[in-house]
Amino acid sequence: MMVCVDTGVTILSVATSAFTLGWSHSVEHTQWVERWQVEDGQLHLIDATVQGSGAGMTIPDNAVKGSDGWTYTVDPPLRVPELFLAASGMTDGGWTLCASEGCQEIGTEAQANGLRIWPDEDCEASPE
Repeated sequence: MMVCVDTGVTILSVATSAFTLGWSHSVEHTQWVERWQVEDGQLHLIDATVQGSGAGMTIPDNAVKGSDGWTYTVDPPLRVPELFLAASGMTDGGWTLCASEGCQEIGTEAQANGLRIWPDEDCEASPE
């Protein structure tokens, strides 16, 4: 399975069935990392870790404090066919997408339509 990323300029193909998506909060400047897995042709959010609460960031009741911050699962589970991410170019950085083959920065430049991530066998054609 591939994880496909439409950056607005090119479509990236990442051969993986699991990845993390990390970013720095634009106001609080704290790290946020989500773990995603491809299951049954959809993206499934496994859990998320946030360094702390603040502007628009409420730590859920089921969060557990660890060395990297507060980790929690989403209840009910989140399963989506694709993700849409903002790419304003106005934050300290973009998004960091990590898989077994390494990490890459995406969305560091402003993109009018943002970024789109979806699972597919072939990333040549972007889904409508």
